[in-house]
Amino acid sequence: MSVDEETRAYLQVRMVVLFRLMFWSFLALIVFLWALYAYYDDYAPLHRYDVYAVSSVGLGAMGIIWRGLLARRRLSITALHRIDLVYSFGIGLAFGASAFLQADLRPSGYLSLVYSSFTVFARALIVPSSAPRTAVASSITFAPMTAVALELSIHTKQELPGPAYFLAYLLLAIVPIVLATAGSYIIYGLRRQVSAAQQLGQYTLERKVAEGGMGAVYRARHVLLRRPTAVKLLLPDRVGSKENLARFEREVQHMSQLTHPNTVAVFDYGRSPDGVFYYAMEYLGDGIDLENLVRRYGPLPSTRVVHILGQVCRALHEAHERGIVHRDIKPANIILCERGLVPDFAKVVDYGLVKEITADTGASTQVILGTPAYVAPEAITDPSTIGPAVDLYALGAVGYFLVTGRRVFEGKTAVDLCIQHVTAKPKPPSEVASIHIAPELEAIIMRCLEKKPTDRFASADELALALAAVPPEKDWDRAEATRWWRDFRDRQTEAVVASTTPTMTITVDLGARAPA
Repeated sequence: MSVDEETRAYLQVRMVVLFRLMFWSFLALIVFLWALYAYYDDYAPLHRYDVYAVSSVGLGAMGIIWRGLLARRRLSITALHRIDLVYSFGIGLAFGASAFLQADLRPSGYLSLVYSSFTVFARALIVPSSAPRTAVASSITFAPMTAVALELSIHTKQELPGPAYFLAYLLLAIVPIVLATAGSYIIYGLRRQVSAAQQLGQYTLERKVAEGGMGAVYRARHVLLRRPTAVKLLLPDRVGSKENLARFEREVQHMSQLTHPNTVAVFDYGRSPDGVFYYAMEYLGDGIDLENLVRRYGPLPSTRVVHILGQVCRALHEAHERGIVHRDIKPANIILCERGLVPDFAKVVDYGLVKEITADTGASTQVILGTPAYVAPEAITDPSTIGPAVDLYALGAVGYFLVTGRRVFEGKTAVDLCIQHVTAKPKPPSEVASIHIAPELEAIIMRCLEKKPTDRFASADELALALAAVPPEKDWDRAEATRWWRDFRDRQTEAVVASTTPTMTITVDLGARAPA
């Protein structure tokens, strides 16, 4: 059963902290015992060297798990839980052996009991754990100690009679178990309450689905309507930049103006009381972006490509008419999905690199101009001239990728790609493609890839009309699209695994909402 990556990573980090603290604590204990027995040799137990050996083996095992596994490898939630139980039993076994081997020094048994209690409390405080799991782990820790206490009560002479000695031990063992369990119940419950209190307006976050340069995207649901939603947050470690915050807010304001069905719909935006900026948009998790589509299924038939590019053109036409340039059109920012039983419905997402045509915001000139593989020549040579034509160039590069499975230019570095976009002439798609490409579509793609903006189509609307005029091939139709999406849904359903991760919500301060 899968668990949200953040929860898994958090558990592993906390276990690293636990192992680090306990490692140095046990090392300090071993050094103390060695110094104590060396100085007070008359009081040293008969089997002290056996104690040193057992302690060294246990300390070495803890160091290997800490440095070799927890600190270096990504472990599954199941593996982490197993290590947790192994740790609990190993601690109890080590202290039980220590108490048994030092039976001739009576205080050693009490010291082992005290240190076992310390480890149980430390685990309850550091490791996120439910009350039942803490009860089990704590009981496992005291299990070896219980066997040793019973043995000592029968075969050794203590200050108390044997039965009283064993009952006293049980009391001193059960109390830490109960206290640790109660502590975990409180701490774990408070953590869940904090997560439940982190609410973004009426949207409850469920799991992270993507992360980009500006923010992380979560799958969410509306608290009342239960409508699947995607919520994008500004990453906490980047909140410190006012420029980033202003740019993130500008992205939302621009997107909220767009109403075309082929543009992802923005439902809401605002800030939480602690300053986290967010916006909620329609969830497209049932679809697939064009990058993954081609990587997984290969180049697309010409008729399908024409259909997809035409939809993107219509979405861009609205944006351009409103004075907005997307500036980061690429396959990963175009999601193909089903809407209202309509297959191959394209959605343009992520206006994070928008630039107003009529005015330079200042901040926009200081950010990345786009993705190197899809950036227009003028965005490299003269960013001040950026206009709608950069989106048409990028869309031509997207079309090139869809029909060939390859990018227009390949390079080892971003600089190599940028130079080629400015100076190199792209090969016609038909020369590199493994499938037939409609000549009319190829001509459209090559015109979009012209170096000079004036040599491209005059607008996204004109490009859409040119695509609509491409004669349909017999390589794709509505029936084929419907079958493809039916098979795609079946594959997605088989891959779905339930999550046990607690939901996360954040309360919204509507008064902090910026005006559109």
